[in-house]
Amino acid sequence: MFRERAEGELSIRNLRIAGPTPLPPEVIAAMQRPMVPHRGAWFRRFVKQLLGRLRVLHRTDGEVFVLPGTGSAGWEIAIVNLLVPGDRVLLLVNGDFGERWRRVAERFGVELIVRTIPYGQAFKAEQVAHWLEELPKVRAVFVVYNETSTGVTNPLPEIAAVVRAAGAVLAVDGVSAVGGLPLEMDAWGVDLIFSGSQKAWMCPPGLVIVGVGPRTWEVIERASYPRAFWDLREYRAAARSGDLPSTAPITHLYALEAAVDLIEGEGLENVWRRHQELAAWFRTAATELGFRCFAEPGYESATVTALEPPPGIPADELVTRLEERHGIAVNGGQGGLKGKIIRVGHVGWVRRSDLEDVIQALALELEASFSSKSA
Repeated sequence: MFRERAEGELSIRNLRIAGPTPLPPEVIAAMQRPMVPHRGAWFRRFVKQLLGRLRVLHRTDGEVFVLPGTGSAGWEIAIVNLLVPGDRVLLLVNGDFGERWRRVAERFGVELIVRTIPYGQAFKAEQVAHWLEELPKVRAVFVVYNETSTGVTNPLPEIAAVVRAAGAVLAVDGVSAVGGLPLEMDAWGVDLIFSGSQKAWMCPPGLVIVGVGPRTWEVIERASYPRAFWDLREYRAAARSGDLPSTAPITHLYALEAAVDLIEGEGLENVWRRHQELAAWFRTAATELGFRCFAEPGYESATVTALEPPPGIPADELVTRLEERHGIAVNGGQGGLKGKIIRVGHVGWVRRSDLEDVIQALALELEASFSSKSA
């Protein structure tokens, strides 16, 4: 029996959180397709073709795998597939998702060296190069490409260059980046990057998508952490015949194929450009209202904008009002930023009119707040 709508339950008409993101009609329609034998010939061809298309979108001659799970699984996937216990890892933290990766690594007993900079700032290549020079025998570097909690995009091409020059392996949390921000895996030298289906891929939560660079397999073969479900060697062997090691999440893969159709139809570079242009427009409009962009200038994210409200406007209260009065869902701050910022997602299936609605609602709420204070 279907549950009746709870009394007072709100209807969200404009989902502007950083993820999950709205689903395009084509993706919803694809999910209505019937089940098929997940070891059958047709589905194997389907999977092989989809993985090949994902390789193109990651710009790699390596391989891309789709695993059941969410983006957060990528932290563990990177650890168990790239490291030997005792390997020294440099973890770059400038937001809450970097901190979460840290907590996962600590559970595995990784020899972790953490470099943290103030939230809102981006790592610079010269900083990373300096740390790699002063720290002997760093085996791997872990970094979040696009820090969802702060709206900061770290300069991945420049960071990747210094990591490779140091002879280390680069693993990247690209959960809120891949599909929306530029990515050139092979040209930049990214060894492993993971993302989640619920962000720029415009799909429901439930898939973690892992890109593996051509030189990474030697590292994966060397790794000796226990691994079973997350063993990328198993996915590589299965992918050769169009299989997954376990039962395939068929409906989610239908959705992902439909999303890939949309990305290819628009053109990948056009998708990147659309995200950049929408983000720039939104930041300008928000600052004209009196908000301050939390991200360091020049490193603002194209998929999520973090904003500090004008003085005297409580951020969490603003989040609540947007939902209750306007049907617009945005994020508040995480961790130490809770109550200090709001975060507005503009990733995946998003149009300028969606963001214009947010700006209009913010303007109304600011006007109401200032009017009540002056009354």
